[in-house]
Amino acid sequence: MQPMYYIGLDVHKRTIRYCVKDGSGAIHSEGSLPATRFDLDHWMKTLPQPWTAAMEATMFTGWIYDHLKPHAAALKVAHPLMLRAIAAAKKKNDRIDASKICDCLRCDFLPECYMASTAIRERRRTLRYRNLLVRQMVQMKNKIGMLLMEAGVSYNKQKLHKAGYFRELLATNPDIDEGLRSLLRQCRETVVRLGKTESALIRSLEHDRLLAERVERLMSIPAIGPITALTWALEIGEVQRFSSIKKAISYCGLCGAEKSSANTVQRTPLSKQRNKHLQTTLIEAAKMAPRYSPTLALLYDREKQKGNANRATLAVARKLVAYLMSVDRGQCHFLVLDQETRTAA
Repeated sequence: MQPMYYIGLDVHKRTIRYCVKDGSGAIHSEGSLPATRFDLDHWMKTLPQPWTAAMEATMFTGWIYDHLKPHAAALKVAHPLMLRAIAAAKKKNDRIDASKICDCLRCDFLPECYMASTAIRERRRTLRYRNLLVRQMVQMKNKIGMLLMEAGVSYNKQKLHKAGYFRELLATNPDIDEGLRSLLRQCRETVVRLGKTESALIRSLEHDRLLAERVERLMSIPAIGPITALTWALEIGEVQRFSSIKKAISYCGLCGAEKSSANTVQRTPLSKQRNKHLQTTLIEAAKMAPRYSPTLALLYDREKQKGNANRATLAVARKLVAYLMSVDRGQCHFLVLDQETRTAA
């Protein structure tokens, strides 16, 4: 068998620092190269064969991972929070970082993180862009209200963003001068344009061949709509990577961290080490879930009686994760059993 060569990559926006070592830890080569596909192709021609590489997860990792993967014997991505050897070092620079990543890979100490497929990551990018559009729409709607309040204009808050009421308000209210009217129209046009773009993105994802069947199954769960289903499918990726529901709940950020020492156990608020997109979406879905599911309504009421509505919402969100895991793993639609069937069973 040919000896394996190990490569540590410290990835940045414009440059990539690399360190190549053999199995014994001796440095074969090290240096820096521009972060471009052309330079990566030229660099790979100089590498000894076979080779395996590792890099830290950053916003620049995706395209580098896709470009190197066909040429590597193995390619791994390290979890940035778990690379304590780099974070705790007294002396830290790009050359040392690349060398330590290489050593972690060579000694099989690399804290590897999950890397979704290229197809999933491309669609995830589209969904996250849709989330940006929604935030911009909310900002524009808030700006319309602020402009009216600054001018002392009275309006119906519930009807403000309806097209008919908005046109009537601009045409009939004498307190709105021409300058303010122009700004309000621009804000309204921006909201409409963003709304159309957001709807088009969601339709394209719902009808995507890779997602359509999976999203349809997930939407069979009460209180799970297209946004929650798409967010789950694209942020989770392969549901089989979670060995238990507890691990999925932790990934979604629906539980607190634990700090234990001797006989002392301290539970902290919701952990910041989570997928924030899933956390936000599931909590919003949990707030609406009791309206659509009697079972979830009973769960919410039971938890709320303990005195905390937020904890009740979290309990519903964790139950939704259990439902989503079950449907996604079993690849079957959600079935609601009535009380008589449950009693008979």
